[in-house]
Amino acid sequence: MADTWLKTLITANPQEGFELAIKLSQMGVKYTQPSAEVRDKVRPTHAENADSLIAASQVVASNFRTVAAANDYWLAKDDRAHV
Repeated sequence: MADTWLKTLITANPQEGFELAIKLSQMGVKYTQPSAEVRDKVRPTHAENADSLIAASQVVASNFRTVAAANDYWLAKDDRAHV
């Protein structure tokens, strides 16, 4: 995949950061399995499997931790002194 879609991990707020974490997770799947046909074929199986959904949530959470750290947890400069 040659297209550059990730310009920065910096976001304006935690909501945008969470949305970026989801996008990172989706793109990870897309890079791992580039065939949309294969992804579409297995999606129904994963969509109803609790273990698959939990694993997907864990990946999103891991990516959110990365984005949050890159954004210094969205703390204002004044707040950083108190942490």
